[in-house]
Amino acid sequence: MSDFADKARAAERAMRAVFPPTPLQRNAHLSDRYQADIWLKREDLSPVRSYKLRGAFNAMRKVLSATPDRTTFVAASAGNHAQGVAYCCRHFGVQGVIFMPVTTPQQKVDKTRIFGGDNIDIRLTGDYFDDTLASAQGYCQGVGGHFLSPFDDEDVIEGQATLAVELQSVLYHTPDMIILPVGGGGLAAGVVSFLRDETPDIAFRFVEPAGGASLSAAVAAGEPVTLPKVDSFVDGAAVARIGSRTFARLKGIAADDVLRAPEDRICTTMLEMLNVEGIVLEPAGAMSVDVLPVLASEIRGKSVVCVTSGGNFDFERLPEVKERAQRYSGVKKYFILRLPQRPGALRDFLDLLGPEDDIARFEYLKKSARNFGSVLIGIETGHASNFTALFSRMDARGFVYRDITDDATLAEFLI
Repeated sequence: MSDFADKARAAERAMRAVFPPTPLQRNAHLSDRYQADIWLKREDLSPVRSYKLRGAFNAMRKVLSATPDRTTFVAASAGNHAQGVAYCCRHFGVQGVIFMPVTTPQQKVDKTRIFGGDNIDIRLTGDYFDDTLASAQGYCQGVGGHFLSPFDDEDVIEGQATLAVELQSVLYHTPDMIILPVGGGGLAAGVVSFLRDETPDIAFRFVEPAGGASLSAAVAAGEPVTLPKVDSFVDGAAVARIGSRTFARLKGIAADDVLRAPEDRICTTMLEMLNVEGIVLEPAGAMSVDVLPVLASEIRGKSVVCVTSGGNFDFERLPEVKERAQRYSGVKKYFILRLPQRPGALRDFLDLLGPEDDIARFEYLKKSARNFGSVLIGIETGHASNFTALFSRMDARGFVYRDITDDATLAEFLI
């Protein structure tokens, strides 16, 4: 038994004074779909609705054990780590200052305040996590506080490994594969470090958002690198640079074991889990389930554990999630139509719509043209194949149009 495993088990025992193990649930819907034995490790059901409580608790516990008079803890987080730190500040009766990006969903900010109460001070700064991190570290140095890293800290990694300790204690057999979401890498580093020695036959797959693939970049370079641009939609995992300590524990994994989840596809998974299973997942929390279709042939007949890492979802974002999911699935498109300025032209177009085609957006973009006007049209339909038929009818009738659904620049300004 390794020293790391001993420490993870000790952390798991201490953690039971704060919250019980999160459920490991077999999911019949996913198991049937993929002809596999699919289990969900429901970190979205922890007291703060994410696994981040584990690392925060363990790091704070060890600091206070070594320096009981420590009074100020400082953290930087896009939301979930913040809630874990806030929860632990109240539990241990200490003060914390938590820096969060200005773009953090309001739901996460409000929940952080609720968990921490008078024991925390929240400061919103920076559009991206890395800017927020720099501000927090500068402040921490100035006041002589203790910085609680969201992932790049051995005590945090050790705390996240308690998830694997729980898995090992309840599984009646060793799973063939564990699918882990990756942002800064703390969860993956902890779980892999614990299980690599304990059960070396388990295969691991790592999932990160396509717009924040810092682990893929690090694997390719052999060391952590900073991404020039990050898509912040998957706010719980949108990190520009994987941690140096976390990557040191993950170094040596194969590039093929790291999967990228497109942000729009994640939206389809979130909606499916909500509508079919009644499970609320945030974007980062849905990533492990999102890659199951990619792994379908590989996992057939096998036992797979997906870590649903968080459920802190602001339902004000639901319209955006639905929109992105429809566009990814091909059942919603936007196009610019060049419409003749004559009586009956609009009727001619409407007559081309099929029985499942519904106009969701209609806006004249140019109303002063003499002969033609440009119209922005958004159409929802029942099946993606309906658009092939619609565009064929439009071509046959001589309508001029441009599909802008996947044109990021035009979509940003017009949609």
